[in-house]
Amino acid sequence: VQLQASGGGLVQAGGSLRLSCTVSGRIYSSHLIGWLRQVPGKEREFVAAIRWNDPRTYYTDSVKGRFTVSRGNAKNTVYLQMSSLKPEDTAVYYCARGLGRDLYEVRDYDIRGQGTLVTVSS
Repeated sequence: VQLQASGGGLVQAGGSLRLSCTVSGRIYSSHLIGWLRQVPGKEREFVAAIRWNDPRTYYTDSVKGRFTVSRGNAKNTVYLQMSSLKPEDTAVYYCARGLGRDLYEVRDYDIRGQGTLVTVSS
């Protein structure tokens, strides 16, 4: 399985950005596709996730109401729509396969590609 994140960039605080995750390979129905992020020098953290086989979504508290994770019409694409961005959202964002056992925990996710850098200026 390969998951490649793209769409990062520089945006002003209050702005929006949409990240894409292209998935190739087999994903089981029990799995999720999640978004994680990491600031250099800090631990990686869970951001959001969507189940592969149904539309249930999950978010960390700091992004609820601002970020939306969704599946594309092409089923192998997952998006993270980010709005009302804040400087503290600055990080490298990764998409990853989640096993679905402890879906709010980073350890549940398996990163299979490079991340994309999001920089939010104040």
